[in-house]
Amino acid sequence: MLLPIRWLKDYIEIDKTTRELADGLTLSGSHVESISNFNKGVENIVVGKILNIEKHPNADKLVICNVDVGKEKLIIATGANNLHVGDFVPVALVGAKLPNGISIEVTNFRGIDSFGMLCSLRELGYSDTVIPKESKEGIFILNKEYPLGMDIIDILNLDDQAIEFEITPNRPDCLSIIGMARETAATFNCELKEPEIEIKNEADKIDDYFNGVEVKSHNCVRFYGKVIKDVTIKESPLWLQSRLMEAGVRPISNIVDITNFVMLEYGQPLHAYNLGKLDGKKIVVRQANENEVMATLDGIERNLSTNDLIIADGKNPIGIAGVMGGFDSEITKDTKQVFIEGANFSDKSVRLTSKKLGLRTEASARFEKGIDPNLCEKAVNRVCQLVELIGAGTVVKGEIDIYEQKVEPKTITLRPERANKLLGTEISSNKMLGYLNGLGLKSIYDGKLIHTTIPTYRLDLSIEADLIEEIGRLYGLHNIESKPLIGALTRGEKSYKKNIEDKVKSILTGLGFNEVMTYSFISPKAYDKINLPQDAIERQYVKLINPLGEDYSVMRTTLLSNMMELLSRNYNHGVESMYAFEIGNIFIPKSLPVKDLPIEKKLLSISFYGDKDFYYLKEIVEKTLGRLGIKDIEFSREENNPSFHPGRTAKLSIKGESLGILGEVHINVINNYDLKERVYACLLDFDKIVELTNLEIKYKPLPKYPSMSRDIAVVVKEDIMVGEIEKIILKHGSGLIDSLELFDIYRGGQIGEGLKSVAYSITYRSYERTLTEMEINNIQKLIIADLENSLDAKLRS
Repeated sequence: MLLPIRWLKDYIEIDKTTRELADGLTLSGSHVESISNFNKGVENIVVGKILNIEKHPNADKLVICNVDVGKEKLIIATGANNLHVGDFVPVALVGAKLPNGISIEVTNFRGIDSFGMLCSLRELGYSDTVIPKESKEGIFILNKEYPLGMDIIDILNLDDQAIEFEITPNRPDCLSIIGMARETAATFNCELKEPEIEIKNEADKIDDYFNGVEVKSHNCVRFYGKVIKDVTIKESPLWLQSRLMEAGVRPISNIVDITNFVMLEYGQPLHAYNLGKLDGKKIVVRQANENEVMATLDGIERNLSTNDLIIADGKNPIGIAGVMGGFDSEITKDTKQVFIEGANFSDKSVRLTSKKLGLRTEASARFEKGIDPNLCEKAVNRVCQLVELIGAGTVVKGEIDIYEQKVEPKTITLRPERANKLLGTEISSNKMLGYLNGLGLKSIYDGKLIHTTIPTYRLDLSIEADLIEEIGRLYGLHNIESKPLIGALTRGEKSYKKNIEDKVKSILTGLGFNEVMTYSFISPKAYDKINLPQDAIERQYVKLINPLGEDYSVMRTTLLSNMMELLSRNYNHGVESMYAFEIGNIFIPKSLPVKDLPIEKKLLSISFYGDKDFYYLKEIVEKTLGRLGIKDIEFSREENNPSFHPGRTAKLSIKGESLGILGEVHINVINNYDLKERVYACLLDFDKIVELTNLEIKYKPLPKYPSMSRDIAVVVKEDIMVGEIEKIILKHGSGLIDSLELFDIYRGGQIGEGLKSVAYSITYRSYERTLTEMEINNIQKLIIADLENSLDAKLRS
C-alpha cells in the first residue's frame, strides 16, 4: 500500500516530516516497508511551449523545434512524433540532470546544435508500469497551459514522498488513503477531514436509462449503482493522473481514472460499465455456468465454473465479480452512458476465484480481505461528484441499491481496569476515550465502563480484548515498562484420573495383556461387521466433513470394532494368541445433525483369543477391579447384545449401576473378521471405574483363632447362575465366612440332563473366638435349606 504524503495531507493538517510520520505510524502498529522519493534526481527541467516545428534538413527521423521557455527561446532537436505547435512540454535545459546521472549538454545533430531536450515521463523518472499508454513512447504533453519557465518539479510535485506499508489481512480498512489518514490522525492526535460528498446537478431518472439489477447469489452482499449520461471520454486532468501515478496506478481515461482514484481513496473497488454494450440495459449477478467462457479486460478468455460469481447482462457475462471486468463492456472513446457499480461480494468467493484463475487485481486484493458493505453508496456518490468536478458527464437522478441484510454497527463494553491489568499500565479512562474516539470508534464512559460503537469498516474489532489492543498500540507498546512475569511456580503432577489409568494399565500388563492404541476414526461399515441393527444407538455417530477416506469417515461410538480389527490382523499374520486392552474415548453426539461438540466418554476394552475362556476373562475383570478397591461386583445374564453370544455374555453392575458387558463375541462377528478362534471381550465404562475406585488399604492383624472349612456341592438347573448361589451362601454366613471358593462345576450323566453340580469350599473364621462344630453345622443347614427353597437345589451326595 503506497501512501503519497501530499494525498494524505488532503485529509489531515499535520506538520511532520515523512520520516517522523513513518516512525510514529510504526510505533502505533503500522508496518512501514520503505520511504520513496518521487524525484529520482531531476534538476533544471522547466515548462516550455512549442512555437514552431520543422523537419531536420539532414535527418528524416528528426524534427527541429523552436521552444519558448520564458527567459529565452531554444532550438531543440527531437525524434518524437507526437508534438504539435502550441504544446506545453517539459524541457531539460543545458546543465539539467535526469535520473541515472544523465546530464544535458549542447549536442550537434547532423549539423544543427540542440540546446536542451524535450522529456518523456520515463525520462522524468516514472516507472513504465504507471505511465499512460498515450504518453509511453512520446514526449509528455502537459494538458493545460502553465507559466513558461516554471520548474517541472512543482507541476508534477516531484518533491513529494510516499510511504509504503505492509497491510495485515485483518486490517482491510487500511488499504485506502482515508484509512491510513485515520490511523495517522489517531497516532498524532489531529483531526480527520473526510471529503464532503455532494452531487449538485442531477438530470432525468435512472429508469429511463437502466432496467435494473437482479441478484441471484448469496455471494453478493450489496449492489449499489448510478448512471452517468452525456459522457465525454478523454484524458484526465493532470492532478488526477498525478495522484494515480504516485499511488502506483496507470491512468487510462477520465471515467476509469475516477473509479480507480475513489478505490484508492476509500478502499472500495468500483467498476464502470458501458451502458451501450449491455444487452437489455440490465445486470444480473449470478454464479457462472459450468465451463462458461468470458474474455476479461486483459483480453484473455477465462473458463469459469459454478463456484465463480459473475456479473452478466441480459445474455452474457460482462465481469468476474470482485476480480476483473469484461472485455466486451469496457469503456471506450465512443461511450456516452455509463453505469457505475459499487458492490460488496463474499470475501471467500472472490478469494477462491482469484486463486483458481491466477488473477489477482487491486479489487480482488481488497475484496478477499473483507470490505464494509456500507462503503458502496459513499464511494459511488464520490465518483459522481468527481465526474461533475472535471466535466466528464451528467449524473442521472436515482440509484440501484440491493441490500437485504444490512450490516449495523455493534457495541462493545470495555472495563478500564481490565485494560490496565492486561497491558500493565495505569492509563486513565479519559485517555482511553481519547484513543478510541481518535480512531473513529465512538465511545462514552458511564463512570465504570466504556461503551464503544464499532464502525462497520472495522471488521477486526469484535471483543473487549480487541479494544484493549487498540488502546495499547496508541499508547505505545514501547512505552510499557518491561516487567518479569509474576506468578508462583506449581509442581506438575498427574491428575487422579490419569493415575487410575496408569494403575489399570499396570495391572493388566502384569496379568499378561498388551496395551494397544487405535484410531478414533472408523468406517461406517464397522457397525455392520459387529452385527449392530440399523436402529442401534451406536449408529448415531459424528460424520467428518473432510475425512481422509471412507475407512476414517466417522467418529467411533464403540471400541469393539477397533479391537476386532486388531485381533483379526494379528491372527491373519500367524499370531497364535493375542491378549490386548485399550483405554480410549468414544464420541457421542448431543444431537443430530451435529451442532455442538460431542460428548467424549472413556471406555476400557479387554479382549483376547487363544487357550483361555469366558471364566478367564471374568477373572481378569474381577482382579482388575478388585485391585482398585471395587467390590460387590454383580454379574447377570445378557442375551440382547447382537455383538455377543447370547448364552455366554454377562452384564456387570455395582449396586444396580451398570458398569459394562463381557462375554464371547458372536460367531457371525468373528466370521466377519475372518477369525477361526473364539474371541472374548469386555467393554467397561472407565469413567465410572474411576468414580468407584477406592485405593485406601485397610490392614488387620493376623488371625489368632483357627479356621474351619466345609465343602458343599449342590445340583441345580443349568440356567441358575453361580452368583445366585453365592449370594445365598454369604447371606447366612453371619459374618463368619472368611472365604468362598468355587472349585468345581460338573455336568454329566450321573446328575441328569439340564442340570449341573456346583461345588464350593467355604472357610469359616472368627477374629474374636474359636468356632464350634455345632455353630458351623447350623449355618450349613440354613444355607442348604435356603438353596433348596429358593433355587430348587439338591445336595449332592
